[in-house]
Amino acid sequence: MKATKTAGRLTRRDALKAGVAAAALPLVHVRTAHAAGSLKLAFWDHWVPAANPVMKQLVAEWGKKNKVDVTLDLLSAGSANSKLPLTQAAEALSGTGHDVMAFSVWDVQHYHEHLIVMDDVVDGLIKQYGAMDPAAQYMAQVKGHWMALPTSVGSQYKPACGRISFFKSQGIDVESWYPAKPGATAGAKDWTYAELLKLAPAAAKAGLHYGIGIGQTSDSVDFSGGVMRAYGAALVDAKGNITVRSEPVMQVLEYMQKLVPYLPADTGSYNDASNNRALISGKSALIFNPPSAWFVARRDAPKVAADCWTFPSPVGPKARAIPYDPFFWGVWKFSKHQAAAKELLTWLQQRPQVEKLCDASAGYDIPPLMSMHNFNIWSTEGPPVGTVYNYPIRPWHDSISNASCSPAPPRIASQLFSNATFNVMVTKLTKQNQKMKDVLDWAEHEINGYINM
Repeated sequence: MKATKTAGRLTRRDALKAGVAAAALPLVHVRTAHAAGSLKLAFWDHWVPAANPVMKQLVAEWGKKNKVDVTLDLLSAGSANSKLPLTQAAEALSGTGHDVMAFSVWDVQHYHEHLIVMDDVVDGLIKQYGAMDPAAQYMAQVKGHWMALPTSVGSQYKPACGRISFFKSQGIDVESWYPAKPGATAGAKDWTYAELLKLAPAAAKAGLHYGIGIGQTSDSVDFSGGVMRAYGAALVDAKGNITVRSEPVMQVLEYMQKLVPYLPADTGSYNDASNNRALISGKSALIFNPPSAWFVARRDAPKVAADCWTFPSPVGPKARAIPYDPFFWGVWKFSKHQAAAKELLTWLQQRPQVEKLCDASAGYDIPPLMSMHNFNIWSTEGPPVGTVYNYPIRPWHDSISNASCSPAPPRIASQLFSNATFNVMVTKLTKQNQKMKDVLDWAEHEINGYINM
């Protein structure tokens, strides 16, 4: 994940307690002349410097055309300066504030009772452009209704980013495995979790330990979530049944027992900046991340950047699962300008606007509408040119997006995610040398607590 977004995610309870602090937040305004109405937006403050001006320009363009006076506030969501979750909490409590609010990952599930239904907006976009990412649907729907609009801005996949030279030293050409062009991929069948494990000792011996964490922040949880989906494993199934003792869960735990000894010594304390630093410093052969780490390497360590190639996660016995962290835009029930808000959001998610925003983020933002995964930006970014071509899910990748801790009911999955339950299990097993039975007993007890809350 990008270095500025996040090492610990605030829980809803923490945010509600701190919500009053949001009253003093600074604002960025977009004003138009002869406004016939008004609209207030709170969007995520993008970490890519060029992205925010494009958003401001687009919002101002829509406001001018529609004679609406638009106030655009860009709010950070990093662990050190979390204005976005504080504002969400404050406005949900007070019933006043912005008309439109940005939400990430599980926030829609937390605040859905305060949001209007967005079925007309989302269904209209699906009719126009085709399928929405199923993981975004899982996180944005409540009882079959869209409670927020999935947006490209801030949404990210977390596939593999590997050092070309390391893989070549092992007889593998990742650029041929996943070339920067449409069509079948030559090495997809060979890029498995078994291969990832097989290469781990060589990476460690070369001082290029995989930048993989088993910590309790989102990058670590998303990686393990992808492995679990690849093996068909889940701690809780779609019906809410606890399945920690299932054969697939045991297989993933056994896999992690073999992998962890080859990971960095501090893997258990990894935060969301750790894998970025590992890649940029030239001390890692592989991380699982959006192109933010490569983007910073291009600026600060160009030789490292030129040696990087992004490609999908390995395949497991059941799937090739790509971790996905989406963003959403929701409209508060207390908004007096709901129709205008829907019109603006629909316009911002039209292909021309989405592509402008994606270009401005250097291809970091992933459109939730799958038909938009063919923008030119991913073909032209470099060095090397095409290095992020396989960052979006392509039809020929045979990949699926994955919301970590799914398919558990979202109310339970969000707790599994925020508590990093599976990663704690791995830590107990591999770092604390606890017995498998004791780890499974602990997990079952913890999850029973989540279910009965």
